[in-house]
Amino acid sequence: MNEALLAASGLSKRYTSGDNTITVLDEADFALMPREMCAIVGASGSGKTTLLQILGTLDRPDSGILLFKGRDLLQKSETSLSRHRNTKLGFIFQFHHLLPEFSALENVMMPGRIAGEQGPLLVERASALLDQVGLGKRLHHRSGELSGGEQQRVALARALVMDPVLLLADEPTGNLDAASGRRVFTLLQELSQNHGLAVVMVTHNMELARAMDRCLTLQDGKLMASQQT
Repeated sequence: MNEALLAASGLSKRYTSGDNTITVLDEADFALMPREMCAIVGASGSGKTTLLQILGTLDRPDSGILLFKGRDLLQKSETSLSRHRNTKLGFIFQFHHLLPEFSALENVMMPGRIAGEQGPLLVERASALLDQVGLGKRLHHRSGELSGGEQQRVALARALVMDPVLLLADEPTGNLDAASGRRVFTLLQELSQNHGLAVVMVTHNMELARAMDRCLTLQDGKLMASQQT
């Protein structure tokens, strides 16, 4: 039996404001296999983004275990976690967060530069990804010269430039019109298959969620299998 790529057990997260305590995660369990595409749905405010941030080590739970290929991420130093995020994970969000002063190519290359990479190999890798997402002729356009769908495709290429094994996507089509959203999602599926990439996607779009390998609902702080409709 294959080992889970990512496994979480007993994740709990609470926020306190004055006399009020809000439980976002209540001993939630989660496991993701290599190459699996999993959607997480739930009501607004249910904690989906918090869960995704914990899975991506951008936030820490109050308690619980988080394993990546069997290794405990929560015991690692912040320096090790930063390296883990840069080399093993890709992130894509509802808003593309491109740097407006840089071209599409430069934006895609940015994670490599942060990791200390320079030279033609990084340019070649970033250019090839932009070509894969249909922007091979727009390498040198700045984000303001691209449509919303094109900007999100640049963000997708940027998320993959370090050849991660896991992509975490938070409402990646939520800020796009229906046609652009479907195109980005289709690209996400194709790139997952071509790159052997596991994907966790938070979404409100049930049509897209049902197209994933598995769909879970976050409710009352716990993850459960979604009811198919």
